Amino acid sequence: MKAQDTDTLEQARLARMISLSEVVVRTDINVPQFIDRVRNDTSFYKAFKNLRILGFTSRNDIIMTNKKGKVTATLQSTTRQFRNNGCRTMEILSETTTGDFYDKKNEYNYYTADLYASLFFTQGSVCGENNIVAGTSFSPKGKKGIAKHKEQLKLLFFNPGKRIPGIPLMADRKIDPFDPVTSELYDFSVDMGDYEQQQCYIFTVRAKEDLRAGQRDKIVIDEMVTWFDAKTMEVRARNYHMSYNAGVYDFDVFMEVELTQFGEYLVPKTLRYKGNWDVALKPRERGVFTATLSAFEKEKIICFLVRFSNQQVYNHKYRKYHGSYSVRCHESKIYPSQVIGFYDGMLVNKHTGEDSHAHPVE
Repeated sequence: MKAQDTDTLEQARLARMISLSEVVVRTDINVPQFIDRVRNDTSFYKAFKNLRILGFTSRNDIIMTNKKGKVTATLQSTTRQFRNNGCRTMEILSETTTGDFYDKKNEYNYYTADLYASLFFTQGSVCGENNIVAGTSFSPKGKKGIAKHKEQLKLLFFNPGKRIPGIPLMADRKIDPFDPVTSELYDFSVDMGDYEQQQCYIFTVRAKEDLRAGQRDKIVIDEMVTWFDAKTMEVRARNYHMSYNAGVYDFDVFMEVELTQFGEYLVPKTLRYKGNWDVALKPRERGVFTATLSAFEKEKIICFLVRFSNQQVYNHKYRKYHGSYSVRCHESKIYPSQVIGFYDGMLVNKHTGEDSHAHPVE
């Protein structure tokens, strides 16, 4: 049997398992095609990837508690991320902490905070990132031990339902609610409703209520509700509950994520988290955090235009400016007032003398 035929049968199998509301039935939706779009969606993960190439302001609120619910540490801050010339940096505009949020080395005392920071904070200057999702390997390359486990769980939390290789004691099928074995343990439904005045399909995946303990151990996602834009099929919001106990680690996490449009970019605007998780050799952590993102800004390229060539220009037509050179993108300042025009497919900038360089025009 061809792979295409197998995929078609798989879609048909899942389509028979989905409950449609009356309003959805009236839309004459192609259910197998809808399921295919849902399964192959990358818009949710890409929204977080877009944060790597944009500037934005983040209001951060993190609260850590003990098993009795008493607050042990907090952070409230406002940060601004900048993206210039292929690199992102961050400025802390304000910050207040309580308790033991930081250790003696001024590092995060909680890996929940570390998880949060890896999503919304920038240490130093980080360069060479992009928002490309196609072909992305969900693998924590270059990490070991607890750092590797945290990276795997981060990918799991913010790309739910996608297979992430290498998570200890967790088979891929446990993560994927559409797997032929795992899907039998779920109820699926599609409804319609509005999200920010946009008509959306509301797709719900919920663990069956009558599961036995042995069946419950075979799944990770307890419930996931996703709002898909009815026109573009991009994710507009997602609420989900995930839990798992693998002995060496366990977690029980609730997430609410709201997305918004910034130009051509889909980006997170609000993220709410409540959960507890335990990694071997570390004490159990219980925390709540909220991230509110705003004032998005496209990357700034501080140059006049991307260079056309490395070739130097020797043209005595512009002798009073001494020949000139092609204008390039710089990580430092560039002065557009020095640009005098095109020559042989290149932008050229003036020089003040035969052997001198261009100087800032104040």
